[in-house]
Amino acid sequence: MAQAWRCSGLRWPAEGPVLAWEGGRSSALTWGKRVAFGVAGGKGGVRTCVGARGNACPPGAAVPARSTGARCEECARLDRAHSVAADTLADDPRPYRVYLAWFGPGMTKVGITAVQRGPARLLEQGAVCFSWLGRGPLMAARRTEELLRAALRVPDRIPYADKRAVRAVLPAGEGERAAELAGLHARAVALAGWPESLAREPFHPVDHVEAFGLKGVPPAVGEVGELVAGGAVSGELVAAAGPDLHLATAKGVLVLDTRLLTGWGLLPGDGREFTVPVRVVRDRTAAAQDGLF
Repeated sequence: MAQAWRCSGLRWPAEGPVLAWEGGRSSALTWGKRVAFGVAGGKGGVRTCVGARGNACPPGAAVPARSTGARCEECARLDRAHSVAADTLADDPRPYRVYLAWFGPGMTKVGITAVQRGPARLLEQGAVCFSWLGRGPLMAARRTEELLRAALRVPDRIPYADKRAVRAVLPAGEGERAAELAGLHARAVALAGWPESLAREPFHPVDHVEAFGLKGVPPAVGEVGELVAGGAVSGELVAAAGPDLHLATAKGVLVLDTRLLTGWGLLPGDGREFTVPVRVVRDRTAAAQDGLF
């Protein structure tokens, strides 16, 4: 039997998206490449916890197939306890940036990321367009993020299902895609109450449509809901955004959230079967952003 591989997620280095594997290897992803694998399962044919902070899960606990985190309760708690999002790193000496990210009409969020990471966080989130807002210490960046959430009525997160729903109907021009950001950026930098230690940055939109391969991509007809032991995935890569792979299959374009791969043993595939559960992509094209949520 072929050796099973364990995926550790989709990464976005400067040269383009890659699938990372446990042990340090990676597979470059290019448009037109066939992505094919079978699902071997973990212990006893189930998905198992990936552990936390580089350490294995002691009991190798089973985790739900639909979870995008692939961690048991204890490992998820340990992982989050050391994250910027949990506000437990107040003494982090690294400089941070505040940004505005746009995912589609009516879908803009505010966030922060370490300066040393560059735009990687925006690529990982699937931001179609973004602009930096300010730069400074972590806690100043965090206070500014909260200020902008309240004043501009934009969230600090947007569900991936909503992001997927609008990718095939994005405005054609970069200027159109950046227009909503431009208005919000102007309002943001004009606000009073910014921490003195956070320097405002000028509006400079960065567009990711080309990096994601989204120009002219056919609308997705479905998305993978979960993997199952013995299942198979196969398709031609036509686009990638955030953790998602858009695969052309006999059923049409299907979206595979690569976070669903972690915790499973995966086998090389050479067929064209697609035998894992798929659900219809939610229609959010006419929805407007609802403020804070």
